Amino acid sequence: MTGRQRERRRGRTGAAVLAAGVVSAVGLGAGGCAGGDAVAGDSRGGDAVVLLHRAADRLVDAGSSKTRTSMEMAAGGTRVTIRGAGVYDFRERLGRLKVLLPQDPAGADGRRTVTELLAPGALFMKNRGAGVPADKWVRVDTRTLSDGNLVTGGATDPFAAAEVLRGTRTATYLGRTEVAGTAVRHYRGTADLGDAAKRASAGNKGALGAAAKGFATAEVPFDAYLDDEGRVRKVRHRFSFVNGQRKSPVAVASTTLLYDFGAPARVRLPDDGDIYAGRIAEE
Repeated sequence: MTGRQRERRRGRTGAAVLAAGVVSAVGLGAGGCAGGDAVAGDSRGGDAVVLLHRAADRLVDAGSSKTRTSMEMAAGGTRVTIRGAGVYDFRERLGRLKVLLPQDPAGADGRRTVTELLAPGALFMKNRGAGVPADKWVRVDTRTLSDGNLVTGGATDPFAAAEVLRGTRTATYLGRTEVAGTAVRHYRGTADLGDAAKRASAGNKGALGAAAKGFATAEVPFDAYLDDEGRVRKVRHRFSFVNGQRKSPVAVASTTLLYDFGAPARVRLPDDGDIYAGRIAEE
């Protein structure tokens, strides 16, 4: 078979995850979340809650963009940041990222770069390590992940990040500023993942629903920056989840930056024969 532009519904189970392993490796501890609690904006900011509910739709209208991501986790004196960069097609719900992992906690030289392909209901990773051949992809069904892949992949899916805003309950307009040289409106508020799942597109409904149940709390504080066309230019979420056997929630800050709207974003998903079907070792 040739490469596909759309994700097949048939999934594979048993794939290992990325950021969750990073969290375990650095021994992250408890973290809190704090969010906005005021409602709506002024005449310059419009109705903040309504604008944020529609922000994901404005991205679909834009078609595609380039993106940069970062995910920060901290405990005690240790801070870990995972960075990514790539492109995303908001109409097809397909993306490609190069994700740079942090330095090995054991002190090994070098930092591994993982290629990630994002698709409705699925995450594909290449150069995953853990005994996976270098030319093979690992496939994860994001609908089975307790965080809906908002954290697991080390980068939040850009469209999922915008769709979290569909669950906005409270928001404050904080005024105008700039993001990467573009004039934007800054909003701060809190979204509910359960509400976001109900309003999300078909591709993200299951994943956001899983996150609403799997996170330590379904409430997600955020800062969002919209341009004059209502498109997300930057969004920062603060997630809180329980990792493995840890009883205390782990705090994660995920930031997604979108720019160069209309840039080509051609994403080819792996053929079945290119997906690793063997056992993945623990790292």
